[in-house]
Amino acid sequence: MENKSDMENTTPPKKKSPVLFIVIAVVAVAAFFGIKSLLHNMKCEITDNAQIESRSVPVISRVAGYVDSIGVDDYGKVGQNELILKIDDAEYALAEVQAQAELLNAKADATNAQASYSNALANKKLAAANADVQLTRLNKAKADLTRDEALLKEGAITPKQLEDSRSTYDGAKKQYTANQDQINLASTQVAIAQAQIQKINALIETRKAALDQAKLKLSYCKIVAPVAGKIGKRSIEKGQFIQAGAPLFSIVNDEVFWIVANFKETQLEKMKEGQEVNIILDGYPELEIKGKVSSFSQATGAKFALLPADNATGNFVKVTQRVPVKIDIVDAAKYKNVLRAGLSAEVEVNIK
Repeated sequence: MENKSDMENTTPPKKKSPVLFIVIAVVAVAAFFGIKSLLHNMKCEITDNAQIESRSVPVISRVAGYVDSIGVDDYGKVGQNELILKIDDAEYALAEVQAQAELLNAKADATNAQASYSNALANKKLAAANADVQLTRLNKAKADLTRDEALLKEGAITPKQLEDSRSTYDGAKKQYTANQDQINLASTQVAIAQAQIQKINALIETRKAALDQAKLKLSYCKIVAPVAGKIGKRSIEKGQFIQAGAPLFSIVNDEVFWIVANFKETQLEKMKEGQEVNIILDGYPELEIKGKVSSFSQATGAKFALLPADNATGNFVKVTQRVPVKIDIVDAAKYKNVLRAGLSAEVEVNIK
């Protein structure tokens, strides 16, 4: 009996279940990462409501016409001032020739007007000279008439001689009056010639402006890229008629990129310009991209909506608003091969 009792006392203890160790390990790991995440969130403001932005420049035709040639394809790369499209310029070239001819015609009219002005001046000078000569004759005739009137009283001449003197004086007076009228007429002709010159000069300026406009429209037939970048989808083909002012396609600038992150209003308290930012692209999570807070929008995103909410209607429901924050990418040129406007991103702003 004693041996049996001893055997019962020496039975080995049961082993602990491995599930308990697994649960403890999982809890420990979860606690570690939970505390790490908590500490990280205490020194960072995080949002995944962010995307890459860039400048998109529309290419617009300034003249109407048929497309003669296209130098780019869908999503093709272009350099600044590179010829990307040409419009058939035959009509615009003819318009330039016509404007040039009209300008030459106006200049010829100006030459004729200048000649008329010179002729009018000469006639005025001649009329003035004739008037001076006639004034001398008039003065002599008047003196002769005065002398003959005295001589007749003395009986030294006959009445007929006095009548002759008076007739000569009247004729000289009328001739002098005619000469004065010729001077007035010549002055009027000079004024008309001057006005004609001014009119022709104004016409010349108008024709010059028309020629410049024709040249400008001709130059618009060659459409060049306003910026370097890549075009979007091409929607036009050779031979297609395009209207002036119609957008042809857009060029996305591939040199300048930034991030617009929409943070909740409750996250902005400790955020400032110049703070460092970690950027994680959804498409390239392995890239370590750095940035800096550049500026804050002066209005929430809802204020830029097509139909912004109006809380004065009485149906007010408080919703946490988001504020756009611009983030500059450090060394953006280094990542230009992967940066695309519109790509989603997650950003972490270091607020400590």
